[in-house]
Amino acid sequence: MMFARRQFVSAIFALGAALTVALPAQAQSVGKDYTPISPAQPTETPAKIEVVEFFSYGCPHCAEFNPLISSWEAKLPADVVLKKVPVSFGRAAWANAAKLYYALEVTGDQHRLEADIFKAIHVERVNLFDEKNILEWVAKKGVDSKKFGEAFGSFGVMSKVKRGDQMAQAYKIQGVPSLAVEGKYLVGGQGYAEALSITDKLVAKTRAEKAGKK
Repeated sequence: MMFARRQFVSAIFALGAALTVALPAQAQSVGKDYTPISPAQPTETPAKIEVVEFFSYGCPHCAEFNPLISSWEAKLPADVVLKKVPVSFGRAAWANAAKLYYALEVTGDQHRLEADIFKAIHVERVNLFDEKNILEWVAKKGVDSKKFGEAFGSFGVMSKVKRGDQMAQAYKIQGVPSLAVEGKYLVGGQGYAEALSITDKLVAKTRAEKAGKK
C-alpha cells in the first residue's frame, strides 16, 4: 500500500523486535495507483466485490488506519464486502494476535473489541501477544472465557491463521496495512485517505468489469 520502504518498530515491546516493511515498488504500479496481482487470486465472495485488508494488531500503522477503514466500511454499498486478514509474517507473537482476531470472531466479539485491542496495545502498552495475557484481557472485556479459550487453541483457528499467511504470500504482501481489490489489484497511494480513494476507484473499475461480462 503506502508504506513502501518504511521502517517501524513493532508494538511487540515485550520482544523488543523491529520489522522493516517494503511493498511493491511504485515503478511497477499502474499510474502509482495500484499493482496488478499476478496471478489473480480467487475471492471468497464471488457475488460481491471483495476488498481485503491485510493487517496485524501489532502494527502501529494498522492502528492509525483502523478508524478510517472502519468508517469507510460502514458506508460500503451492498455489492462490496471488506474482508480483514490478520497476518503473522512468520512471527509467533503476531500469530497469537491473529489467533486473537479469529477467536473473537467465534465468540462474536471481534467487531466490538477491535478498537479496544489497538488502544490496549499501542496506547496502554498492554502485551496482547502472550496467550495468558490475552485470556486475562478478554475476560475483563466480558468475553466468554471458556468459549474463547477453546477457540483460541482450536485447529480451526490455527488453520485460519495459516491460511491468512498463505494469502499474504499469494498476494505478495510485504508490509501492512495493505489493501487489495477483487484479488486483482494491490492498492497504492501515499497516505491513508489516498489509498481509500484509490480503493473506491478500483471497486468502480471492478463493478464495470463485472457488468461487461454479463
